[in-house]
Order: sequence, then structure tokens, then C-alpha cells
Amino acid sequence: MEIETPHGAARADLCPVDGARGWLVLGHGAGGGVGAPDLQAARRAAEGEGFAVALVEQPYRVAGRRSPPRAPVLDAAWRAVVEGLPLGGLPFVAGGRSSGARVACRTAAETGAAGVLCLAFPLVSPRGASRLDELDPVAAPTLVVQGTGDRFGMPPPGPARTVVEVAGDHGLKKDLPAVGAAVAAWLAATPWRPR
Repeated sequence: MEIETPHGAARADLCPVDGARGWLVLGHGAGGGVGAPDLQAARRAAEGEGFAVALVEQPYRVAGRRSPPRAPVLDAAWRAVVEGLPLGGLPFVAGGRSSGARVACRTAAETGAAGVLCLAFPLVSPRGASRLDELDPVAAPTLVVQGTGDRFGMPPPGPARTVVEVAGDHGLKKDLPAVGAAVAAWLAATPWRPR
């Protein structure tokens, strides 16, 4: 489905599940799309745990651009997408890979996310600055799945944050079964509250 945002149309590929326990809404990385292998592994794991899934393409990707806009633009579009999705009052877990994970963290409180799933969270910026200030404010249960060789660093665990290390780098392609297993175990073990 297409969803209008303040910055153009976004696209959401909906993967419904009969009798869904909740929704997992996933965004893509800065230069990639929703077909990324780790996003697809997370989708399959979520469906196996009774979660419907929405794979969200930001408006800049729908418009054919490769470079993402500034964070406030990404965040505003994400908030509009969440508002426009047919979540039906079910618990909603926000997430994504890399840039998409950052967006999910920054907007978690505003969107009412019951949890946050971060695939390959880029802890250290290309200029060397820490992005822990985007992770730490998230009060909802959070799972970070990070490659042991990720050049952007390894986030620390926190009070509501679980970090699972898997073999591989920032692409998280080396051990996709481990990515899926981490997501499935976290979704199964966490008590999800309605939105």
C-alpha cells in the first residue's frame, strides 16, 4: 500500500498473518531496500511467531533516489507511515536495519512502539561520533542484532536492551539463520502490550 507522508509517498509491503499477535514494522538501510537479506530473515522469524509484518520503503526510495534525506525528514515520514498502517490496535514493534533502526529508535516513544528491533545499528558514525544517544532513550524492550565484525561498532546492552552478536559484518548476511533465531526468540519471550 502507498501512504502519503509530508515528504512524498511511502510504500508498505504488508505480510498479514491469521490471528496475529502483533505487527513488526521494518524500515530499510540508507542505500538499500526492503529486500535486504537480514530484513527478510526477520520477516520470516516474525511470521513464525505470529506477527504480521510491514516492510516500509521511505519516500526517497519510492521516488528513485539513493541518498537519504536528513533525520527529521526520515522521522516525519516514518511517523506518518505508522499512523497510516492498519495495525488494528495490536502491539506494534518498530525496527529496521542500519538507518532504519536509527529511525525506529528516534521515533519509538512518539509512535507508541511496544518494542524496537535494530538490525546492524550503526553505533559509530563515519566521522567517529557515537550514536548511543539514539539508543539509550528507548524505554521499550529493544533487541540489537549486530555482526561481530561490524565496522560501525558494537552497542552495549542496556536496562531494556538486549544485544545479540552474530557472525558477520554490517550486512548481517553471513549467518542469516542466527539473525532469524535471535528475532524469533526475542519476539517469543517478550510480553507485548497493545498500542
